[in-house]
Amino acid sequence: MIFWRAFFTSFLPLFAVAVAAAAFAFSPQSRAEITLRGTGASFPYPIYTQWFRDFSDLHENVFISYEMTGSGAGIRDFIGETIDFAASDAAMDKAEISLVKRGAVLLPMTAGEVVLVYNLPGVDTLKLSREVYADIFRGKISHWDHRKIAAANPTAQLPDLDITVVRRSDASGTSYIFTGHLSSISTDFRKKVGQGRTPNWPSPDNFRKAPGNQGVAALVKQTPGAIGYVEYGFAKLVELPVAELQNRAGNFVAPGAESGSAALENVEFPDGKLPGSGAPNLVAWEWDPEGENAYPITSFTWLLLYAEQDDKKAAALRQLVSYMLSDEAQDQAEDLGYIPLPEEVREKVREASRFIR
Repeated sequence: MIFWRAFFTSFLPLFAVAVAAAAFAFSPQSRAEITLRGTGASFPYPIYTQWFRDFSDLHENVFISYEMTGSGAGIRDFIGETIDFAASDAAMDKAEISLVKRGAVLLPMTAGEVVLVYNLPGVDTLKLSREVYADIFRGKISHWDHRKIAAANPTAQLPDLDITVVRRSDASGTSYIFTGHLSSISTDFRKKVGQGRTPNWPSPDNFRKAPGNQGVAALVKQTPGAIGYVEYGFAKLVELPVAELQNRAGNFVAPGAESGSAALENVEFPDGKLPGSGAPNLVAWEWDPEGENAYPITSFTWLLLYAEQDDKKAAALRQLVSYMLSDEAQDQAEDLGYIPLPEEVREKVREASRFIR
């Protein structure tokens, strides 16, 4: 934990150096018989690296490295067959899956919440209505003492300060989740920005960009008046305050395991199989969840695996998935800012993992 805090609160130029210097390997490679290399989403990075470390402690013959390059880069590496596995919060669409020659198996391994972190000295609690946070991220509201922000925060001493909006600079699954939600609740946002890993963000002077969840968190932390979107685990690690967001039922809700679980309780996976591998389709979204206590921006995140593998790597990956689904692993989710998978979802993932061969 001390390492993470030091890492995230460093200046932004250090990020590229830190990530390039360490792909975060979790057992001495010299002792390993099997090497598994992955790239992709920063959204699940804190929990994945914890799980990979724990798994390698139990299986010293397996060397695992995972580099947080962003969901888009992870998918490109996966299609290009330059890695053994990838991770993405935006899953993969049918066109991308069709390009995977060895067949793709997409497994939701955990779930998390996209939160709005902010830097407002003297403001410990901030509530943002659906209209307000959509308008902030399409560039319509640009000052913290705006009357619509003040209306939801009557006791807060909102500063006379410009809003600095921090968004992702890379192809991002976190952006895909966030803009998917905003596009579902705001027609204007959908028309002017839209949903995507690289959405059509506005370009006014108050918009800035940073790579990865870690980059957004760091830039917000060092910029008074800033607001940005990250996975909840990153907000916890750097101890940034998060806004309470108004949900579909009209309630202001803080993120957490309980409100995140409430958001996902009605998610249903589609019928059908993934092309190429025949694995069950475990890609599902809840862009604007119902429920009095549901946190409004909650999503699964997926591990991307090849259906056809080297036999030893396939066996190691099946063991890894089994460990990640165990009570021992899933029980760590809440402390790290994630949502444990319900047992019925875990069982579906176990069944799908049999297609890794």
